[in-house]
Amino acid sequence: MLNTADFYRRGARLDEIQDVSEVWKEYKEKGSQEAREKLILNYAPLVKYVAGRISSNLPPNIEYADLVSYGIFGLIDAIEKYDPGRGIKFETYAIARIKGAIIDELRSIDWVPRSVRFKAREVEKAFVELENELKRVPTDEEVATHLNMSLEDYYNLLQQMSFVSMVALDELWEVGGDKADKVSLVDTLEDTRVKDPSKTYELEEMKEILADAINRLPEREKIVITLYYYEGLTLREIGEVLGVTESRVCQMHTKAILRLKTRLASLKGTFEL
Repeated sequence: MLNTADFYRRGARLDEIQDVSEVWKEYKEKGSQEAREKLILNYAPLVKYVAGRISSNLPPNIEYADLVSYGIFGLIDAIEKYDPGRGIKFETYAIARIKGAIIDELRSIDWVPRSVRFKAREVEKAFVELENELKRVPTDEEVATHLNMSLEDYYNLLQQMSFVSMVALDELWEVGGDKADKVSLVDTLEDTRVKDPSKTYELEEMKEILADAINRLPEREKIVITLYYYEGLTLREIGEVLGVTESRVCQMHTKAILRLKTRLASLKGTFEL
């Protein structure tokens, strides 16, 4: 059995050894454990890539090595459940599984202080109340006043809340309350061999609702969301594009996620936020 130490120590890629498709065939048709370990080693860089992206938004007490360990289980799960016959690229499928495994583990250990979670709920409530009252997106000053705090304290709170709203857009694609009921975006891709009109419609509706919510964001927050989730830029890189600090980008990201959650809060039963 391949353990975490082996994962770090061994790094040979399959493309240096043999055709990956042959290894997939050996594992899927014969259940070869040797082929399984070769696949894990081959796709190990995916785990490190995802762990690196997630770690950039976490407090320093969360170890990168721990994220990699959590991600290994996601990779193994992806290898076991992947169907080469569906025509979906494994890397795309696996990244969603790896990210899900890491996030699920982080949720289970509840690494965010209760006080921060409580404040996050208060800010979300303030956004809802102010948008209903003002019929527009509230300014930072208005939200801070509503919460009876200074603008500086409000920005500091947003900084803390950035950990609570980590990869929130990924959560928009989860359904149900149990791990078995959670699906990533890639899992919702239509199987052309078995067409399901209802699922196809639901997927298109989700895309339209999310796109509309993003388009309603203030321009700079929309840019942050687009560059971070669709272009793959880090917060620091986005800061360079916008000419602001990484801390300021983090605040804009947190506010954007709060606005999206406010917009989608009325869709009970459709998304798990």
